[in-house]
Amino acid sequence: MNTKEKIYNYILKERQVSANKIVDNFGLSRWAIYKHLNKLLEENRISKIGVPPKVFYLIKEKKLSYTADNLFSFDKKKIKIIEDSYLIITPSGERKEGMEGFIYWCNKNNLDVSKTIGDYVKTLEKYNRYKKEGIINGKNKFQSTFKEVFLNNVYYLDFYSIERFGKTKLGQLLLYGKQSGNKKIIKEIIEIIKPKIKKIIRTHKIDAVGFIPWTVKREIQIMRELEKWLKLNKARIKIEKIKTEITVPQKTLSKIGDRIENAEKTIILTENVKHKNILLIDDAIGSGATMNEVARQIKDKKIAKKIIGVAITGSFKGFDVISEV
Repeated sequence: MNTKEKIYNYILKERQVSANKIVDNFGLSRWAIYKHLNKLLEENRISKIGVPPKVFYLIKEKKLSYTADNLFSFDKKKIKIIEDSYLIITPSGERKEGMEGFIYWCNKNNLDVSKTIGDYVKTLEKYNRYKKEGIINGKNKFQSTFKEVFLNNVYYLDFYSIERFGKTKLGQLLLYGKQSGNKKIIKEIIEIIKPKIKKIIRTHKIDAVGFIPWTVKREIQIMRELEKWLKLNKARIKIEKIKTEITVPQKTLSKIGDRIENAEKTIILTENVKHKNILLIDDAIGSGATMNEVARQIKDKKIAKKIIGVAITGSFKGFDVISEV
């Protein structure tokens, strides 16, 4: 048995092991060990987790291959849709996209891949009917939630999740980019949404932008990153979240009345400059209470006549709680 296979069997035995431990076990140079590890990675027989200097190697999960040999009967158009739209982050933090991710999800849920492909595409088509040029009109949701809506228009750039199949690709990126403060994922989100936001700005002749403030303290705030990297070159309106003795994030409130009360008493518009058309940007809209409250204050102060809202993701139903983000 050659050294590469011995290393493979050692990883198989240990389940997950660091390069240092492999070097110590085999007594070879670090360069020689990494040469074999890289070859095993290229052959897709092992994978690695972690970031330097703490990197561990483990046997690659066996997965169904989706070459023409065993997917010859599948609709190529449907496979293309999944390749473009599907993403899942595994419980161990591994990113799986397209058919690889879809097959992983099917296997995990004991589902027949060939049947579930059709179900997924059909469900996706149902939700895509609400999109016009990639943008979803969320005004009806607000009208079904609030007695009075102060926004002229509300848009989502995607749904946060869809029935049965869970979070959309953008929903997955938002959840893990926000929770982990992963700047690489956040910048990926920005690249996806930037053209759509700029189109909304052009369509509605926006001259000022406001970013909905965060309520959960994090080392890296996605809203701050959006403001920094979207580079919209528009005037900023000042919106502040008042610090209270006990911080109560919107996402912890399950009743619409509580969310409205929270927004009314903790969000303040510290802006007096007049604008024509204002765009309010948020990361995710569950109830929409905060955005609607900011719009109310803008209208009350007569700062702008037209107020447009946009969120990276929004819920499909009327009042919904997106508690994860």
